[in-house]
Amino acid sequence: MAEAPAARVKSIFVYPIKSCRGISVSQAPITSTGFRWDRHWLVVNSKGRAITQRVEPKLALVEVVLPTEAFSEGWEPNNDSYLVIRAPGMGPLKIPLSNPSEVTDGVSVWEWSGSALDEGAEAATWFSAHLGKPSRLVRFSEAKEMRVVDPNYVQGYNVMFSDGYPYLVLSQGSLDALNSLLKEPVPVNRFRPNVLVDGCEPFAEDLWKEIRINKLTFEGVKLCSRCKVPTINQETAVGGSEPTETLLKLRSDKALRPNKKQQGKVYFGQNMVCSDALSRGKGKIVKVGDPVYVLKVVSSSAEAPA
Repeated sequence: MAEAPAARVKSIFVYPIKSCRGISVSQAPITSTGFRWDRHWLVVNSKGRAITQRVEPKLALVEVVLPTEAFSEGWEPNNDSYLVIRAPGMGPLKIPLSNPSEVTDGVSVWEWSGSALDEGAEAATWFSAHLGKPSRLVRFSEAKEMRVVDPNYVQGYNVMFSDGYPYLVLSQGSLDALNSLLKEPVPVNRFRPNVLVDGCEPFAEDLWKEIRINKLTFEGVKLCSRCKVPTINQETAVGGSEPTETLLKLRSDKALRPNKKQQGKVYFGQNMVCSDALSRGKGKIVKVGDPVYVLKVVSSSAEAPA
């Protein structure tokens, strides 16, 4: 075991509704699909297709609140437990945390399709009004469905409505290095990490093959290729060209992996899985302030899977 930690957990973010605002929490329990409550819900269009900020930047303005105790280990919702959703010009929407009974078939996210639990007419009316088109809010059906992580990169893991992997880890050093090159610095919410670590060199997380946080082992699976969401201001829902324009010079395939097949992508942060998430047992929780120990590394960003 490395003696001195390579970094510490600075912030933990959970995104209960895919593409809506995240919640900064002091601790989060680990589940087999990622942090508890992460990407548990999804907004879909009239055909059941996922709606994300890529097509509807206004989702950036949707704020979500869960009970603080929802992030305590072993906590179970009761009849008075709600997810509360707000947006400018809209009254609050309260979604009971007890599972809805109505099932919707034909829900799809990227390559996956299946059934989901429908949060009902009031939620549908609220999101339709906010987005200006027919929309519904659905919840992942853990009892019936499984969404498998890309087996080309790692096998045996599942997610709910995340883009691809259970965890996204980013370092403050990487964010600071990027911001030093930008005319207008961008906040961390542009990149939607689950874990922000501090104390390591910029882009050190690229190289992390295996790390340990609070006795839990996380494995680096692939560098995170970025879509257009980082160009959307999360306070105003207005898009721009940065930081992607700067990242293209610094963090493209061409810059990082000149001898590999070029995919025209930019990378920022690393996707991870938690190998201890698959076994039973208590104490599976990550807290702000936890030391991060690096157990295995690859030699360069070019050697990291992407």
